[in-house]
Amino acid sequence: MNLVSVRDLYVEYNSDKGILGKKQTIHAVNGVSLDINKGEILAIAGESGCGKSTLAKTILKLENAKSGEIFFEDKNILTLDRKATKEFRKHAQMVFQNPYASLNPKMRITDILKEPLIINTKLSNEEIEKKVEEKIELVGLDKSCLCLYPHEFSGGQRQRIAIARALMLEPEFILADEPVSALDVSIQAQIINLIKELKEKFNLTFLLITHDMSVIKYLADRVAIMYLGEIVELGTTFSIFNNPKHPYTKALLNAVPKFGKKSAKNLLSGDLPSPENLPEGCKFNTRCPKVMPVCREKTPPVTQLNDRHCVKCFLYNQNI
Repeated sequence: MNLVSVRDLYVEYNSDKGILGKKQTIHAVNGVSLDINKGEILAIAGESGCGKSTLAKTILKLENAKSGEIFFEDKNILTLDRKATKEFRKHAQMVFQNPYASLNPKMRITDILKEPLIINTKLSNEEIEKKVEEKIELVGLDKSCLCLYPHEFSGGQRQRIAIARALMLEPEFILADEPVSALDVSIQAQIINLIKELKEKFNLTFLLITHDMSVIKYLADRVAIMYLGEIVELGTTFSIFNNPKHPYTKALLNAVPKFGKKSAKNLLSGDLPSPENLPEGCKFNTRCPKVMPVCREKTPPVTQLNDRHCVKCFLYNQNI
């Protein structure tokens, strides 16, 4: 059962930093369609600048879409009015990348956690206090820390607090945008395990944004590979890691360090093209080691390899 469905989504920005000050259009998300199943962790992977975070924020209506549809439990959130949007936010929350910037430094932890309940519910003070204590202990912190300020905690502890805040309204859907990238490696494993435990305990649905393929391999049920605002491959974690099809997916996996082995050869040439000037045809043709003439002329269609694995590449399309 789908909890979230994205259909042909486009997100664009206008920039004044073009040549000679001319306005340019930044094509951040280009025709993305995907489903997020209830109770799963879907990861979106790709290089910095590929549009992962923009897609995530648009799904939570934190960014405006140019066109397309985003359904949450069969309601198109892009058409919701202010009151309906507030109701939607009770069911969908976000854990941001930087635990140092996402918590108000002037508020005590107890006030940070109380705020969502005060704004969105009619609970009594006693009920709010009880929920705050429950959630802070749920993420592995003692309730004695509630009277402290964010600067009195480590990065890992702050991210636990951020996760507790996301859980306050008992949402069904949580978007985690690079939730461990700003943390020490020793702390990353603790937060990853916490996310997995919460998902299993409450049957939560997660959209995980990350460039770390090892995190994806451990946490995710399915993986979407994103390049220049497009989903170029989508499949189960097992199929993506064991039978990748798109040349970009293979390059990402090849770049993951492997213990006891020499550094992997870089399969990519050049840098990620600017989202202001997208390549014609397949967006990956400027860096692809297997580029064909048709790749520079046409946009490849999505080829369904099986019921849980698809790829957007002419190498697997028989109609060229």
